[in-house]
Parts: sequence; C-alpha cells; structure tokens
Amino acid sequence: QLQASGGGLVQTGGSLRLSCEASGRTFDPYGMGWFRQAPGKEREFVAAINWSGGSTYYADSVKGRFTISRDKAKNTVYLQMNSLKPEDTAVYYCATTPRAYGLAAGVGSLFDYWGQGTQVTVSS
Repeated sequence: QLQASGGGLVQTGGSLRLSCEASGRTFDPYGMGWFRQAPGKEREFVAAINWSGGSTYYADSVKGRFTISRDKAKNTVYLQMNSLKPEDTAVYYCATTPRAYGLAAGVGSLFDYWGQGTQVTVSS
C-alpha cells in the first residue's frame, strides 16, 4: 500500500515536499514515480527514481525545480517541489514499477501500484 502526503495550498514561487510511504513486509520495486493529473487533463509523468541505484528522471516541465529522492530504510519516496507555478496545480500520485522498461520515460501504464493522491494547489 502506498500513502501519499504533503500536498497543500502554496503561493507561486513557494515550495512543498510530497512523501509517499510504502507499507508491507517486503518492498523492493525496480522504481517509483510521481505523476499528476489536473482537472480536465490527462495524467502526466513528473519524476521517477530507480529504487536501488537512485538514478532519477524528470519531465521537462519540472526539471531544475523538482527533485525526487528516496529513503530505503523508511520505504519512502519524496518529491521536493520548488519554484512552484500555477500550472503545477494537480493531484499528485506516487506509483511503483517492478520493471526497468518505461521507468525513465515515465510510462504510467507500466506502473502497477498507485497511491491515493495528494492535492497540490498553487495560487497566482
């Protein structure tokens, strides 16, 4: 089970840190990712990380502003979001994938377990 948290309301230029904690006895995915979906829009890839080696991947729209990281001891992945813009407003979801294929490109259909989502609202 994945539990996402950390969303909220922030002004343009502000920061938030999202967390996604995995529960269960055994947790060893190949990778984890963050996706987002704004009202009336398709779900889109935000960032991903290889769970073991820590390699990271980002959508162009968030490069240089967002940072994905993980704490293996806590089974938790984070998304540090800086310099937030109104267009970052969305529900943010975390997800896991057991496979390398699709991780770097953030192919959502290849991620198999999803958290419940946390709302991020950036006011202008």
